[in-house]
Amino acid sequence: MSRRCELTAKAPLVGHKVSHSNIKTKRRFLPNLVNVTFVSETLSSSVRFRVSTHALRSVDHRGGFDAFLLKARDSELSPKAIELKRQIQKKQAAKAG
Repeated sequence: MSRRCELTAKAPLVGHKVSHSNIKTKRRFLPNLVNVTFVSETLSSSVRFRVSTHALRSVDHRGGFDAFLLKARDSELSPKAIELKRQIQKKQAAKAG
């Protein structure tokens, strides 16, 4: 299981741990990932994702899970999220047309 957010593509960063004597050793800064179940109102189903806590705030800010996916770039999304985005777009197009 990769340590990457499925919605925002946040991944581990590399940096230095600096001691009191200024000796630098490599370390990794890991994203704060949580397992979350989102409910898609358009598809009337729930989906589990592993996302960062920053992404949770972004989903709320953008007006819900469906709105977040529709506004997000495909380059940031996981293949699972891209497939859901396509399904939501298809369902909304069928509903509108």
